[in-house]
Amino acid sequence: MIYIALFGPPGAGKGTQAKKIIEKYNLEHISTGEIIRREIADKTELGKQAENIINKGHLLSDELVIALLEDTMSKSHNRKGFLLDGFPRNVKQAKDLDAMLAKRGASLNVLINIKAPSNCLMRRMLKRAGEEGRPDDTPEVIENRFKVYENQTQPVEEYYKCKGITLDVDGNKDVDSVFEQIVQLLDTFNF
Repeated sequence: MIYIALFGPPGAGKGTQAKKIIEKYNLEHISTGEIIRREIADKTELGKQAENIINKGHLLSDELVIALLEDTMSKSHNRKGFLLDGFPRNVKQAKDLDAMLAKRGASLNVLINIKAPSNCLMRRMLKRAGEEGRPDDTPEVIENRFKVYENQTQPVEEYYKCKGITLDVDGNKDVDSVFEQIVQLLDTFNF
């Protein structure tokens, strides 16, 4: 079983690249953002709580996100592995993920880190807001998300660099060029 994490700041293109990666490598796509948005759309109690938190640009509790992730993985069938899209979001989640995978007799194989400058990311997110009507993509909320990323999420990069499994990708290119970089890196693993 293959376990890949797709990492990077808000707007780096994780969701776009995830679609291409899962198709090429026959992986189950796990996007905590999509799972949470589905809960919001279904107006579940969790969804109502999550909507209030997300619309302020904050993150959900680690315990809640890990529980959602574990539940999703346990329901999966007939895949080569999992692509975690935008997860883990902090070092505690990374440690919890490592512990959860260890219980499965596995570990994270690689963290693909998509890097791009913040001005590029802001433009992408504002464009996405117009196209998709996402309420969490306003300039004020985006700035807050960048701060949250810098303070809480970016340390995950160092955590996995110390384990020797982080691979950096230049995300300041067109979608196909970014994907080509990712494929070149993943193909070295002979999954």
